[in-house]
Amino acid sequence: MFSYWEQDSFVKYQHIIIGAGIVGLSVALELRQRFPKASILVLERGFMSTGASSRNAGFACMGSPTELLADLKTMSETEVTALFAARKKGLELLRTRLGDDRIGYAANGSYELIEECNLSALEQLEYLNTLLQPIVGQPAFALANDKIKTFGFSPNYTQALIENTCEGEIHTGKMLRALCDLALENKIEIKTGASVSHFEEKAQAVQVFVPDALRQEQWNLSAQQLYLCTNAFTPQLFPEEEVIPGRGQVLITKPIAHLPFKGIFHFDDGYYYFRAIDGRVLLGGGRNIDFETERTTELALNKQIQSKLDELLRDLILPNTPFEIEQRWSGIMAFGTTKMPIVKSFSSRIYGVFRMGGMGVALGSEAAKHLMSMLCL
Repeated sequence: MFSYWEQDSFVKYQHIIIGAGIVGLSVALELRQRFPKASILVLERGFMSTGASSRNAGFACMGSPTELLADLKTMSETEVTALFAARKKGLELLRTRLGDDRIGYAANGSYELIEECNLSALEQLEYLNTLLQPIVGQPAFALANDKIKTFGFSPNYTQALIENTCEGEIHTGKMLRALCDLALENKIEIKTGASVSHFEEKAQAVQVFVPDALRQEQWNLSAQQLYLCTNAFTPQLFPEEEVIPGRGQVLITKPIAHLPFKGIFHFDDGYYYFRAIDGRVLLGGGRNIDFETERTTELALNKQIQSKLDELLRDLILPNTPFEIEQRWSGIMAFGTTKMPIVKSFSSRIYGVFRMGGMGVALGSEAAKHLMSMLCL
């Protein structure tokens, strides 16, 4: 049973967005820019964003050499370069919108560790640089073997080191906080703990149903336009969409005195990534050693992968340095048969922006901007 006041002031909106992560908040901000006086509501099923927006590694990256070369085996040059350009534009938009200080952006260096089985990638650096030159305006990749010893990595694994010249790092918490703050400053309403059970498109509006456990009934919200920004969780509302969840395992050490490196690092076709943050090492990845288990939306730890992360810290990244693990967690990403994100119109009232391929930080802002060109208003 709802009051007259609730029915009058809290159920009808011009725009409702499902998902309060990077993409959902970016869509809300784009809508506010286009419709200064519209009523905009963002619904988040958890206390805060549930998937990867607040649980990623904070990489402002566009793809490592071995990752791009792997993509070129299943995607055309045109597709790969278009995706790289979208990531670059997305990062630039995110930085411009929020400001580097507010998101903790820093260009402390970005590198890929090359093991023996990937040494052939070195022969294709010139090809990649030529391919990406029109986008970045400079060589995207350069050898940096002289830094291997300085960084202290195990020479048994690291046969070469490639510097990615156009990437940086962010502070994920600050970034998401800044997005939330900017949304509120722009009079965008955000409701957490609001899990959408289903929605129904009617002739005049879209009805969005949100169960209220305390009242033991459900809210029937009305929107002129509805936007699904639910990434890996999209099949719960649109089961026919090709979205494959991919869980990412992460850990972080306690502070380490005299940590010999800074910046962000990739290896093994981008399946592993680590960085220095506040004197600690944050390490994540390993989905490729247990794909089947990690195709899930359950936020849980995978003991096999977490054990592998421990091993990599001990044998590869910090071979001569004692460390202690302080925290472990996981986040949920979304993938498909291609790494291209899905930005589409389901009807004149329902739209979707999802399946970021593990690159939501880079793609989110640009994907939201692209959606604006599709609106039937």
